[in-house]
Amino acid sequence: MERNKVIPDNITEDDHRLFALLSVYLNHTSDFISKEDIEEIVNYGVSAEYAFSVVFAAALGLDIVDNPEDKDLFNNYFTKMIHQLDTNEYYSNPYFKNIRIPAIRIGNSELKYEQYKPYEGFVCNDIITTQDGRQIPQIGFFETEFMFPAILENNRIWMTITPNEIETMKEPVAKAFGNVLTFGLGLGYYAYMISEKNQVERVTVVENNEHVIQLFAIYFASIQKQSKNNDHPVRCV
Repeated sequence: MERNKVIPDNITEDDHRLFALLSVYLNHTSDFISKEDIEEIVNYGVSAEYAFSVVFAAALGLDIVDNPEDKDLFNNYFTKMIHQLDTNEYYSNPYFKNIRIPAIRIGNSELKYEQYKPYEGFVCNDIITTQDGRQIPQIGFFETEFMFPAILENNRIWMTITPNEIETMKEPVAKAFGNVLTFGLGLGYYAYMISEKNQVERVTVVENNEHVIQLFAIYFASIQKQSKNNDHPVRCV
């Protein structure tokens, strides 16, 4: 799409409407859809991904049968928006495969595992833009439970390693080389992934949250021990 292309008002309105509906759903009822809901529709001969799309549309309050505007919204967005993901693909990621985080709490910060329930909807990648200018969010789901590392602050999730983080980190991980400086420790995903690259000599992480640094004082030592490339140290300052 051309950078300065004028987007029709109806498309902009559709974008805003969909994002507003998604915001409410993902923040309040992301685990609304059940296995039974999907299986009932799959019995009619459609895929689980399509069944999820139909139930998801209903959960957003859309009538894709009798309301033409809702039907158009479904057809223009949902086929490019909904993705059934494979837990094995992400569990085979080097970070998930090699790193086991401990359950630790220091001050207001806590390191632990959280989970996505079967058929729970979540953002799984960056927004894509279609040729006509539509902004299409990427929503994923698993058919089974998916466990992922998380840092909580004051009992609220602050940082996670989920499909969204993995997918959106692919490009910066691929481009890393030499002596790398990165701001923000998070869960150490970026630091670990690039430390495994032969093109990377050293990784320095700048982090201003003392509790997070303390959480990872032992955890990062564990990462170093489990790293295949121990000559590529990760240093947190």
